Amino acid sequence: MSNPVAQKLDKVLIANRGEIALRILRACRDLDIKTVAVHSTADTDLMHVRLADESVCIGPPASKDSYLNVPALISAAEVTDAVGIHPGYGFLAENADFAERVESSGFVFIGPRADTIRLMGDKVSAKDAMKKAGVPTVPGSEGALSDDPAEQVKIARKIGFPVIIKASGGGGGRGMRVVHSEAHLHSAIQTTKAEAAAAFNNDMVYMEKFLEAPRHIEIQVIADGQGNAIYLGERDCSMQRRHQKVVEEAPAPGITPEQRKQIGERCVKACIEIGYRGAGTFEFLFEKGEFFFIEMNTRVQVEHPVTEMITGIDIIKEQLRVAAGLGLSVKQEDVKIKGHAIECRINAEDPKTFIPSPGLISRFHPPGGLGVRWDSHIYAGYRVPPFYDSMIGKLITFADDRATAIAKMRSALDELVVDGIKTNISLQRDIMNDYNFQRGGTTIHYLMEKLRKEG
Repeated sequence: MSNPVAQKLDKVLIANRGEIALRILRACRDLDIKTVAVHSTADTDLMHVRLADESVCIGPPASKDSYLNVPALISAAEVTDAVGIHPGYGFLAENADFAERVESSGFVFIGPRADTIRLMGDKVSAKDAMKKAGVPTVPGSEGALSDDPAEQVKIARKIGFPVIIKASGGGGGRGMRVVHSEAHLHSAIQTTKAEAAAAFNNDMVYMEKFLEAPRHIEIQVIADGQGNAIYLGERDCSMQRRHQKVVEEAPAPGITPEQRKQIGERCVKACIEIGYRGAGTFEFLFEKGEFFFIEMNTRVQVEHPVTEMITGIDIIKEQLRVAAGLGLSVKQEDVKIKGHAIECRINAEDPKTFIPSPGLISRFHPPGGLGVRWDSHIYAGYRVPPFYDSMIGKLITFADDRATAIAKMRSALDELVVDGIKTNISLQRDIMNDYNFQRGGTTIHYLMEKLRKEG
């Protein structure tokens, strides 16, 4: 008998590639949902393309001509009679115009409504919405900065130096500038505005207090768009290089159940107030026991598996349930956090220079054992293309406690064999063996400082 989700959403087009496309395909298969894989000419041999019920080539290797080609994606959905489109993460996942186009073309967008994506995609409007909902935010300017130098200095003095200038439409670590003194304030604002206009076609910038030694803590939420929402605990994503996450874990070391409940309930309240639908993540800087909202990701996160491991809840399946109009399968009181999970992102790159290393994988062996999960699309004989993000897999370990999860990860990294290309496996081993990481609670600057010292 067909699953109730499949009755409403019987065929889904996966508008992505790589490990997340395979992850979505597996969730669809569990729910008896038929799948359509789209791919560029460089991605004919991707694992999910081989496994999907149907596949459609949508263009040449360049993302702009394939995975970002909205008319091609809509056409692929039309010719295959797909009902829904799942964007995964990256590419068009947080593009409000795409979400709008999907729905106006008669398909179900497996994610939030376009207006919600717009609201949370603009950092100024997102911060305003969070303030109204009672979510703590970083002290900063009320909206966009004016061009008046005197007004800029006045705001900076009120916040207190150092401050950070951020592009309203920025993301991924781009469009930011730290300022330590009044003398450099105006020029820093003008430079950031010019960069923002060029990169994001939006020169609005705002000012915030620069937190000097924060951790990066995020709250996973799922909402049904009908006034119900739950939070699935928190993740610590502080181990970062150039604002890109390298290791993630859940729960976050040192966060108390009381802190989790307080911030989680505020995020749920915000979801209900903005009419949120689907999976999402509230990202916070955490310093001296306080949470400060920085942004919301209106999609599934790369690091969602660690939350799945400690809660037993399949986040992709919940996305599909919500999109099918069936609501959430769990209530907040059903959410129980058990054990500890760690995720290492495995990238095709030089572990010292971080230069991408595409090429043929000549030999491959995944790790195994109780509490080991490997989310990846690679296999022996697969050629990693040079056109996309360098991440080739995610290694996740789960155990009753953090120390055992780390020990499992060390063993799993030793078992993992990816030959023919360079990978960052040695860097991940180094992090797992790092005394300060093992203690827990390192800041977002720790890894960069560690790499700098090691030269």
